[in-house]
Amino acid sequence: MSRMMLDCREMPSESGCTLTLIGEEDEVVRAGAAHAVDVHGHEDNEELRAALRAGLRDPALSNTEPGSFVQLIELRTGRIDDVNTLVDQWAQAIGDARTARWTIQASDRDRPDTHLAIVEFPSHRAAMANSDHPVTADFATKLAKLCDQEPTFRNLDVTRVDG
Repeated sequence: MSRMMLDCREMPSESGCTLTLIGEEDEVVRAGAAHAVDVHGHEDNEELRAALRAGLRDPALSNTEPGSFVQLIELRTGRIDDVNTLVDQWAQAIGDARTARWTIQASDRDRPDTHLAIVEFPSHRAAMANSDHPVTADFATKLAKLCDQEPTFRNLDVTRVDG
């Protein structure tokens, strides 16, 4: 059975909880329900467990290996909060068609309003399927409008992974 993940940071919460659970689906739902009851004051019932199951996703573990594909995207914008909202909307809209395995976003300390996203895919083919999706095309159009200049893309074939 495949491993699944629940991340409290992705659930509606006033507490700012950062707990992440990873394991087989039934284990994660059971532990997530116990956590929701103990820490967040929820009642353990079918509605809670259905919400937890709906929040399950593949673990955000780095399984990057040679043959994977990474895009490095540089954005120049003073509207990074709007960009983040747009990214969240894109993720919701693309749903299970998303082929990116993980993303890291960072802000450049030395160049104000410069931000980088590093996005990993299992392969170049998977990245192109993501890029060709209509939801991604719409996202790219809206993203360009939030940027001070066209985003810069670097397309990288992973040749070595240490760690």
